[in-house]
Amino acid sequence: MVGLNPWIGYDPLVLAREQGQTNPARVKVVELSTNAEKLRHFRNGLLDAVAMTLDQTLQLAEEGMDLRIVAVLDTSAGADVVMASPQLSSPQDLRGRRIAVEPSSVGQLMLRRMLDSAGMTLADVTVLPIETSHQLAALQAGRIAAAVSYDPPAAQLRSAGFVPVFDSGQMAGEILDVLVVRAEVLASRPADVEALLRAWNDGLASLESDGAGAAAKLAPSVGLSSSDYLQTLSGLRFFSPADSLAHLSGSPAPLRVEGERLAAALQAMQLLHRTPDWDRLHDAGPAARALRAQNTP
Repeated sequence: MVGLNPWIGYDPLVLAREQGQTNPARVKVVELSTNAEKLRHFRNGLLDAVAMTLDQTLQLAEEGMDLRIVAVLDTSAGADVVMASPQLSSPQDLRGRRIAVEPSSVGQLMLRRMLDSAGMTLADVTVLPIETSHQLAALQAGRIAAAVSYDPPAAQLRSAGFVPVFDSGQMAGEILDVLVVRAEVLASRPADVEALLRAWNDGLASLESDGAGAAAKLAPSVGLSSSDYLQTLSGLRFFSPADSLAHLSGSPAPLRVEGERLAAALQAMQLLHRTPDWDRLHDAGPAARALRAQNTP
């Protein structure tokens, strides 16, 4: 049972399911309405695996969950964005205004990086915790001047006339999506985990070989046109299976190097309080086996 929230970076798994590329005896893709709901289900043991951001993974590990990162999926290079009222054109214009942020560390990190870029601090704005699904209504009602969002919800804000003032392209490499499984699931059902990775690899190959066809299948479910869906994809960089494996391998693994920088930033923001145990947090074995199976005739 692998859980996803609406985020275009997780769509290769949805595409694999829709195209019959998942083995239903081993892998069930569960779409949940919000990131908070996905994390709640994972904490409560209703999911075996989730696709989520690296910062969220570090926080769950700090809570005491025994997790393993088994794939690096993508990095956001513009798909996370701060959207604002059309009369505002830069982060500096948000001084003294109300900004909505989904209660997540990614949202907080985006907000801090935007404020840093404008030479501002949290004291210069009023932050309101508002779930992404409620941000459009709050913007239209004038309750907030801007919202930290991500595609596809951000595309709906654009369609409603709101404009980007900052995006994740200005904080390269800080927002990584990873595939995480419970340690006990990896230990007791390694074949299921490898089947999950093969499903991701097959879905990603389909998405990259026929983006227009994938957009036709997936765009309606997230309320986008096919052209908007393809435009949103341009704000992501997916990791190939080989790149993902390379990111998890070595001493130290590149994921650890990038993760240590992220952990330091989260600790400075008091969103993380202990240094992660990197020796336990990631496992390259399943990715290596899945890639061998993919390359074996």
